[in-house]
Amino acid sequence: MVQPQTVKREAFKHRDGFVILEDVTIGVCDTCGNRYYSAAILHAVHAVTTGAKAPERTEQIPVSHLESA
Repeated sequence: MVQPQTVKREAFKHRDGFVILEDVTIGVCDTCGNRYYSAAILHAVHAVTTGAKAPERTEQIPVSHLESA
């Protein structure tokens, strides 16, 4: 069964990078842990990625390549 759960931060990948929503309520499956998002959440992510809504802030994310053995 999918239960609502409020999470501190949830990251969404899109073609140009990531958007992080904070203090958002998502659905989480009790059995497998799958995460489910409402249309309102997905519309909010889309609004930020298209520039229709400005983000509250921008954070830097460290990026590195894994060295091959």
